[in-house]
Amino acid sequence: MTTFIELLVNGVSIGSVYALIALGFVIIFKATEVVNFAHASLLLVGGYVIAVLHEDLGFWLALVAGVAVAAVVGALVEFCVLRRSRAGDQHVLAIVTIGVDILLTTELTRRIGTDVLAMGDPWQSQVVQIGGISIAQTRIAALVTAATLITCFLLAFRYTSWGIAMRAAAEDRETAALMGVRLSRVSMGAWAVAGALAAVAALFLTVFPTPGLDRSTSLVALKAFPAAILGGLDSTTGALVGGLIIGLAESLAAGYQNDVTFLGRGIGEVVPYLVMIVILLIRPAGLFGTRELARV
Repeated sequence: MTTFIELLVNGVSIGSVYALIALGFVIIFKATEVVNFAHASLLLVGGYVIAVLHEDLGFWLALVAGVAVAAVVGALVEFCVLRRSRAGDQHVLAIVTIGVDILLTTELTRRIGTDVLAMGDPWQSQVVQIGGISIAQTRIAALVTAATLITCFLLAFRYTSWGIAMRAAAEDRETAALMGVRLSRVSMGAWAVAGALAAVAALFLTVFPTPGLDRSTSLVALKAFPAAILGGLDSTTGALVGGLIIGLAESLAAGYQNDVTFLGRGIGEVVPYLVMIVILLIRPAGLFGTRELARV
């Protein structure tokens, strides 16, 4: 029972981090109707800046710098690439983001090389004992931070002028533009917020119990993509629920993989995609996604 509770807590913790990444996918999709395949490289940008600067600036200033740089890079991608593109089709723009991801990831991979970069976090490998259950402090910090950021985002999304503009753009872009909503600002703001959230997620994906940031860290962001898809790519609530589902499924599958050896080793690596496939077979639009209706 103790093992199950530990796996449950770890699953919720890592799931909340996946929810931050999935929220970035959803924010950009709601604002621009483009699936951002460059999100993994934004995550790597933020993590790399934190890892490189923490010795000179200290951890907290390095974290602020990493979040700011990732946000700026996200905004620049929107301003310099997507906004300048003559492709009006969102599917073409999604392919463009794949090219952006390859360029950014290749350059960062070249800089990182074979090194594993420490993040300089204050929690290190400290563990908290609660009723015989061992929980890493990094997991607690991840859960608290993710919950705080998600709450702040949802409040801003509902009550600020930027959030209202984004909701209007997501509902009907043409009508929103006619009503005075500046779609370019909404789009750039969405990319910046998504980049900032990705940088925070990068931190908690690379601290204990993982060894640190390396050139494969960006691949972890791909696990959050099923979370966004199964929750519904146009639903912020779906991103949160999807992240938790993926985190719990991955944690439990990895923790009990010795009991399901007939499924093969490393089942925890593929279970996010298995869960996504099962959910989409039942609900093609995702758990909270909007079903498109068409007159036949």
